[in-house]
Amino acid sequence: MKNIFITNGHEKYDFSPGELNGTLVEKATKFFTDKNCNVKHTNMTDHIDVQIELEKHKWADLIILQSPVNWTMVSWSFKKYIDQVYSAGMGGDLSVGDGRSKDAPTKNYGTSGCLNGKKYMLSLTLNAPKEAFNDPNEYLFQGKSLDDLFISIHMNFRFFAMTPLPTFACYDVIKNPQIKNDLKRFEEHLDLIYSCM
Repeated sequence: MKNIFITNGHEKYDFSPGELNGTLVEKATKFFTDKNCNVKHTNMTDHIDVQIELEKHKWADLIILQSPVNWTMVSWSFKKYIDQVYSAGMGGDLSVGDGRSKDAPTKNYGTSGCLNGKKYMLSLTLNAPKEAFNDPNEYLFQGKSLDDLFISIHMNFRFFAMTPLPTFACYDVIKNPQIKNDLKRFEEHLDLIYSCM
């Protein structure tokens, strides 16, 4: 039986109440529950107990980070979570320091992760169209992918020795939403993720 930890990083705004991120969390929860997996959650707007969050990371076989893309990053509450929980985890829960030693202070940075064998997946909602990525002629991202944009989040999990699974994204959710199709694609994506576990 697999253990799945799902975070919801949505921050409510007048223009974005968070319904889509909540729906994706619900769909992922149902999907994995139907597969007889154990599922735990954290909402970034709830009170965060750092030790409980560290235990969830150690418990999970798969962590799904559900988040909107706010100004090319996760929400401020999600970033606060990262700063508090992941920093506390460097004492041996998620990593043992940063991997360097006194004998080689410039080598092996980021190699002391404790979560070997565990996997993670990013599930993102954003206003940018899919076509804004992977195209060097597009002004803002200049050919970069969505995973390039989220390299800092990927590096956090690499720091803990975790393995990435393919990222999922709902694009253009405010100006040109395709929610019905997004939800269908999400279920297909979860099937792929489950086959990789």
